[in-house]
Amino acid sequence: MQTGSTVPTALPLRPPAHRVDPRARSWWRLRGLGGTGIVALPQLVVALVLGGPGWLWGTLAATVVAGLVYAAVVPGILFRIHRWEVTDEAVYTLSGWLVREWRIAPISRVQTVDTEHGPLQQLLGLASVTVTTASARGPVTIRGLATAHAQELARQLTETTQATPGDAT
Repeated sequence: MQTGSTVPTALPLRPPAHRVDPRARSWWRLRGLGGTGIVALPQLVVALVLGGPGWLWGTLAATVVAGLVYAAVVPGILFRIHRWEVTDEAVYTLSGWLVREWRIAPISRVQTVDTEHGPLQQLLGLASVTVTTASARGPVTIRGLATAHAQELARQLTETTQATPGDAT
């Protein structure tokens, strides 16, 4: 190595520090129940129209039980796993439950910062912040933040990104 050369320092690999808002559990639960309803409702309609063959009632019951178990168990698991952090160097996220995804996006690569408030999120006072980079892997999204916190985070990220040298490509 030559004297005076600069070697880029690696970003520290560590779990992100912050949990999502506790109301995210309700958001995930409602999404799970909504998905169960979307699958169970057609089964119920067909069972009623066809006069209720036993196998169809069985699949309907299995769908409802699986949806209720999912809604009871998975949101708690997601809440324990999902984490995020923003530093002057990078945006860190950890998400997933069966397949966990750990993403690190250097601030110098950030191109846009967006917030999203879906209907259930609006009902619960939650939002998501999406950080788009030049990565082929796609944007980094922090889901389940309190709306005010998401807005402040988007503002902070925008200011930090503007003040950070880099080509964001």
